[in-house]
Amino acid sequence: MADEMKDMVLEYVIDEYVDEDDDIEVDFDTPLISSGIVDSFSMVSLKVFLEKKCHVSLPDKEATPEAFDTVNKICELVRRFQD
Repeated sequence: MADEMKDMVLEYVIDEYVDEDDDIEVDFDTPLISSGIVDSFSMVSLKVFLEKKCHVSLPDKEATPEAFDTVNKICELVRRFQD
């Protein structure tokens, strides 16, 4: 399941935030926030996506730029709040 979650989050990030014209390679450890791929507005939509798709409630105080900076960190955050 963990790999499925990583793949799902990575696919969402690429589909939603990376333009086809951009010459950007995104993987599980690519900085998303600090590189500018995901901005604060996008982070909110990503949080909503994760909450719906993963059936979790992510507290706003935990949904920090640091926690959302890579796909791996995002998945760690989500796992902490599942069940």
